[in-house]
Amino acid sequence: MDGDKIAKSLLLLISAVIILIATAMLYSLVTGSIPVFREFGAGFIFSSEWDPARDREQFGALPFIAGTLMTSFLALIICLPLSFSASILLGEYLRGTKTASVISLLIDMLAGIPSIIYGLWGFYTLRPFIVQVGLSEQGYGIFTASVILSIMIIPYATSMSKEIIAMIPEHLKEAGYALGATQSEVVFNIILPNARSGIFASYILAFGRALGETMAVTMLIGNANVLPRSLFEPGNTMASVIASQFGEASGLLLSALIAIGLLLFVITAIVNYLGKMIIKRFG
Repeated sequence: MDGDKIAKSLLLLISAVIILIATAMLYSLVTGSIPVFREFGAGFIFSSEWDPARDREQFGALPFIAGTLMTSFLALIICLPLSFSASILLGEYLRGTKTASVISLLIDMLAGIPSIIYGLWGFYTLRPFIVQVGLSEQGYGIFTASVILSIMIIPYATSMSKEIIAMIPEHLKEAGYALGATQSEVVFNIILPNARSGIFASYILAFGRALGETMAVTMLIGNANVLPRSLFEPGNTMASVIASQFGEASGLLLSALIAIGLLLFVITAIVNYLGKMIIKRFG
């Protein structure tokens, strides 16, 4: 009994600390954003002008919101077929084999590589390749950043989806085989319908990581503070503009960067909330 009370107390304490940290973060972002919203109002969100020069000081977050959503969605689109196929292969077709163990180990290693390494690889390998094939003059842009992002989130989505697939009860699969179903029929008619909510959740988490990725994107997106007109033009994301300009920021520019951080916080929260609602609705 005493052990249960201690466990509950610890859980309550940990929950209180987490809530306190989240509240403190939100408070700091809101208070830091007040000057720029007082100056530009809601127009800060919908304006595409970004000029931090002292004699002008015009700030608009739309280019960075657009760049963030474009790179993240495109990365998810590229990631989805690759990670989905790999998770089915590892979670069912090759489950329990040495090949699956080796591939899973490699995937886990990829998930642990720092983002700066992906950025360096993209800068010295992917960017010149994109220039060679004629997709971009300098290789920087939304597409280049999205490809790197997709490579970064594939291990996360694959690993989580594979674990969900492997957790499907054996008796369900055995019942399918007993009725004469093939392995592919068991996968698509038994495993995936039962695992869909977990698989969807893995992609929501992968998308959330793509939204907040900083270093690799900063190195490859081109850091142009303009609304991108195509996938092969330079742009910027919310995280990368904060990383590249925060060090020397002061005054209204500092407030604008904090406000962008607040918007990123809100967008991430909305994405996670919608993901949970969809899982509850269709899970």
